[in-house]
Amino acid sequence: MNRVLLLGAGGFLGRHIHMALAAHTTVRSITRAECDLVRVELRDLTALVARERPDVVVTAAGRIVGSGYDFVQAHVVATAKLIEAVAAAAPGARLIRIGSAAEYGTVPHGLAVNEDYPGTPVSEYGLSHLAATRLAELAGGAGRLDTMVLRIFNPVGPGMPPGNVLTRVTAMVRSAVATGMEEIAVGLHDTYRDFVDVRDVATAVLTAARCRSGPARVFNVGSGKAVATRDVVQLLAEVSGFTGEIRDGSFAPDASRSAAVPWMCADIERANRVLGWAPAYDLGESLTTLWQADGEQAARPVAGSAVR
Repeated sequence: MNRVLLLGAGGFLGRHIHMALAAHTTVRSITRAECDLVRVELRDLTALVARERPDVVVTAAGRIVGSGYDFVQAHVVATAKLIEAVAAAAPGARLIRIGSAAEYGTVPHGLAVNEDYPGTPVSEYGLSHLAATRLAELAGGAGRLDTMVLRIFNPVGPGMPPGNVLTRVTAMVRSAVATGMEEIAVGLHDTYRDFVDVRDVATAVLTAARCRSGPARVFNVGSGKAVATRDVVQLLAEVSGFTGEIRDGSFAPDASRSAAVPWMCADIERANRVLGWAPAYDLGESLTTLWQADGEQAARPVAGSAVR
């Protein structure tokens, strides 16, 4: 692996993936402003791949909000275009797609789900990711190009998108600490999630880029542990030093999508066995990093403002 073409480099996962890859190889990072996979014509994408001559193509581009049409365009159509472009312009390259645990849908409580579990997504988001994963599997199975999909569970770390529950709670706790409030109110369903440090996600991409090709094409990337969302919020409060009460409050507009899947936990045996990957950070470390990075950003002066 001498040269990696990374698409979606400006996103939450993309920025961390770039840092992990850049420490070991040459990375050409493409942001959405440079190449929007939804809008780019296939001929132009093919020309881009031919120009860059990558050994590995990683796509961390996608959407987390929108309509079914938006998700299909961002995940299914974009993946189909990438498969065509890479197969034509860099047939010897490996294509690594960042997928989602939402591809599994509802699983039995207590089950650590493995990659062979039949996906039954409950959302258009999850369905679009599953369809894109299937496209990558078919292309790999047919020998058109070497493909891998990393199904990411719940990534935690600096730069998380604003709609995430941990991002919202971080902002609420920081406001409470600053103003001396003794309680915060947040809507939390009785759900369990597998939280994985974003740095571990980035390392998984690096190991996938470097490992030998084999028959396995889909890999879970999680911590292998399910934690109650309420416990995660409480741990975040402890990390911040907030000692006030956390009581039930209103839910975010998209909370119903999360409530439809009460339990999610990854079986990460395949990633460990085939990729040689295992998570290195525990949840407390992840939340501490999230809290500290958020504080640094909050303390940073706005561009153009005077510092007195």
